[in-house]
Amino acid sequence: MLCIKHNITNPYFNLAAEEYFLRKSDEEYFLLYINEPSVIIGKHQNAYAETNYAFIRKNNIKVVRRISGGGAVWHDQGNLNFAFIRNGKESELVNFRKYIMQVIGFLNSLGLNAIFQEKNSIVINDSKISGNAEHVFRSRILHHGTLLFNTNLENLEDALRVNPGKYSDRSVKSIRSKTSNIIDHLNNGMTITQFGDIFMRFTMAENQDSEMYELTDPDYQNINSLVKDKYSTWDWNFGYSPEYEINWITHISGQEIRIILKVEKGFIKKANIRSNLLSQSLKDKLETDLSGQRHKEDIILGILQRDEFKDIFENFNPEEWIHVFF
Repeated sequence: MLCIKHNITNPYFNLAAEEYFLRKSDEEYFLLYINEPSVIIGKHQNAYAETNYAFIRKNNIKVVRRISGGGAVWHDQGNLNFAFIRNGKESELVNFRKYIMQVIGFLNSLGLNAIFQEKNSIVINDSKISGNAEHVFRSRILHHGTLLFNTNLENLEDALRVNPGKYSDRSVKSIRSKTSNIIDHLNNGMTITQFGDIFMRFTMAENQDSEMYELTDPDYQNINSLVKDKYSTWDWNFGYSPEYEINWITHISGQEIRIILKVEKGFIKKANIRSNLLSQSLKDKLETDLSGQRHKEDIILGILQRDEFKDIFENFNPEEWIHVFF
């Protein structure tokens, strides 16, 4: 098994690397990495419905869709991510317990009372410290997960705080859990780097055929190509979301605004706007202009800033309206 641990914190790169190593060969891999602040959503989730859009927009937080299912998770420099890529019989590939128990074995070796919990989580003292997901490719399995070592739990809550009544769809919904950091359960002051090094040594000792692997120039080129074509694109991270409807009522300077958008494959198929701020003709014009467009911030902002709508915004900045649409 080839073991990889590097210092790249770009979530686009690290999610692309997982897919690349899953598909590139028959080699088996173990990866450890840390991402900059980001929200990682499951393949079949609605990106807008699973995130606090105002918070991620304000803080320039990346939202990245992974190829595995499951719910949304928070990554930052206090969270250690791991991935096993292994070969096996097609009928036996999906086996969460097999890989989770390996991680639990590592945590228990540090004196932690970690246990397996339903929904493929690891908990310590009834608090979740790890979520896991899997993806099958031919006769290979990608099992990956998070380890909340010293993450910013306040940012985690803010980034994943959603309004459950704003979106309606059939996408996979995240299950919110009580969380805590591993460091709070340890009796020593190790850093996340030390924690990762110990995890790597433990895993290599458990797999006698293991050796460290350094990314090659072709690896970087292929991974970065996948970043460019897929993982950094709006089409994958947001447009891939299942069909959904947003139905939202809010107020701007005391005026009620109701927005209803039906979205398919990232495109607004139908828009309905109700507000005393708009005349009937402007309402009809705005609804028509929105229909057929991507449900994307810069596109909607561009429409709101058109000359024909300038009368609406004599007293209102178009920026004030953005949160209404997401």
